[in-house]
Amino acid sequence: MSHMPTLEAASLPADAVEVGRIADAWGIKGWFKVQAFSSAPEALFAAKDWFLQPAEKGAKHFSGTVLLPVKQARFHSDTIVATSPEVADRNAAEALRGARVFVAREHFPKTEDGEYYWVDLMGLAVLNREGQTLGTVRDLMATGPQTVLVVGYEQDGKEQERLIPFVDAYVDKVDLAAKTIVADWQLDY
Repeated sequence: MSHMPTLEAASLPADAVEVGRIADAWGIKGWFKVQAFSSAPEALFAAKDWFLQPAEKGAKHFSGTVLLPVKQARFHSDTIVATSPEVADRNAAEALRGARVFVAREHFPKTEDGEYYWVDLMGLAVLNREGQTLGTVRDLMATGPQTVLVVGYEQDGKEQERLIPFVDAYVDKVDLAAKTIVADWQLDY
């Protein structure tokens, strides 16, 4: 028997960004753990409505997109836990396991000058000061105090990667409108 909470069907907002997934039930009162993508844990805390879609793999307890009203989301040691008025107990929370969590972009806190959400940097073209294409941002890695751009490119028919520290010393400019990043970096680094 499924204890899936009754969540209303919704359509994903046009500006929705996938920010994490529901990892597991937490405790007995319907709280659940959320595995946030490092791009935007703040958005999980700021949004009062999360949009859920079923996991790509494994058991699906619902289909399409549903709206999950969130009463509270907070850090608990190194994980994020949240609760919803619609999720009454542990069984209901377990039924959400694996669900993909999206929030509307409008709920992301504003970034400071020079700060970017990882999700905004993905897919940007990276050029050097000479205008040569270094590749496309495929991923980002947090390495201690700094973030590193993982820039993918093709060479001799093979996929390659360049790792460029996302720091002022190397990154001259991020132009979200033009979808480009200019870096002080050479093709042979």
